[in-house]
Amino acid sequence: MIEGGLPVALASDYNPGSCPSGNMQLVLAMGSVMYKMLTEEAVNATTINTAYALGEHETVGSITKGKLANFYITKPMDTIYYMSYGFGSNKVEQYFLNGKKQ
Repeated sequence: MIEGGLPVALASDYNPGSCPSGNMQLVLAMGSVMYKMLTEEAVNATTINTAYALGEHETVGSITKGKLANFYITKPMDTIYYMSYGFGSNKVEQYFLNGKKQ
């Protein structure tokens, strides 16, 4: 699909029957490991592409002036690729919703 120019969105529906996890770090890792996506493709698939799929791209999905400040700060890591392949540990240090630390 990506090679064909289609945007791919990855998310969890947090459904106890088919997907009993809301862990987006796991979803990002699965995109890389199971679907052979590049880390950059998996990050786009779990952020801006999902926002477009939900019709919310004008308010969320990227760090852009005028959008809601929903983001996280990771623990120190050597490379962005650790986001995809270092699954099994929580990499989030802090997270913010609507600009407020949670």
